[in-house]
Amino acid sequence: MLQKIIGKTKRAIEDFNMIDEGDKIAVGLSGGKDSITLLYALYYLQKFYKKHFTIMAITIHTGSNNFDTTELQRICDELGIEYLVFNSNIADVVFNIRKEENPCSLCANMRRGMLNSLAVEHGCTKVALGHHMDDVMETFMMSLLLNGRIHTFAPVTYLSRSNVKTIRPMIYVEEKLIRAVAREKNFPVHPKTCPADGFTKRDYMSDLIHNLQKDIPRIKEHIFGAIKRSKIEGWVREPEEEKLDLPEVNEELD
Repeated sequence: MLQKIIGKTKRAIEDFNMIDEGDKIAVGLSGGKDSITLLYALYYLQKFYKKHFTIMAITIHTGSNNFDTTELQRICDELGIEYLVFNSNIADVVFNIRKEENPCSLCANMRRGMLNSLAVEHGCTKVALGHHMDDVMETFMMSLLLNGRIHTFAPVTYLSRSNVKTIRPMIYVEEKLIRAVAREKNFPVHPKTCPADGFTKRDYMSDLIHNLQKDIPRIKEHIFGAIKRSKIEGWVREPEEEKLDLPEVNEELD
């Protein structure tokens, strides 16, 4: 199953020209299933991809007392990947100082800002985030229903202030496939520590799509297809290139 994710990741990278020759890519490693899976996918992809690139991993520690990065360090050590942990006070700012009723936006913006700055500091040209297909659809629905806009995040975003590009290589990968791989490979997924987890607008939208799927089984296919065929900024795809055979990677992870 990991091989399938690598294939879908490669396709997205080529469709949207996410990687250039000589890139150093900082993977935002949060400890969740998505970011760990992305780290492994890029690690194996770099072994045979036609463009040479390197990766490092960066974790933004939000200041939560029960967040332990020991297992993430172990993974990076085993794969020979440079790893950086940055200790921040994001949790204190969001929940104690600002007392945000809707904390997700501020938290995400602070984490992204720190991640981008650290990436540039360490010579990275790209920042890779673990957003997947379900994230794309949920963001689209949130924008449509809550803000009245036809919008979702772009596969590639250029940040002029930091002169770095954000890439999302797993936009073609369904969350259920990531969940299955994380379970199969026994990834050390860190439990979510955010007090708002389960009560966010994104959680609401995820539940809404899930419930609609009971009556419209192909709703995810329809939503994502509409996004791909749309003229939403950043979603104009590059021409597809010839497929490349993928090496067997399962044994290396056992």
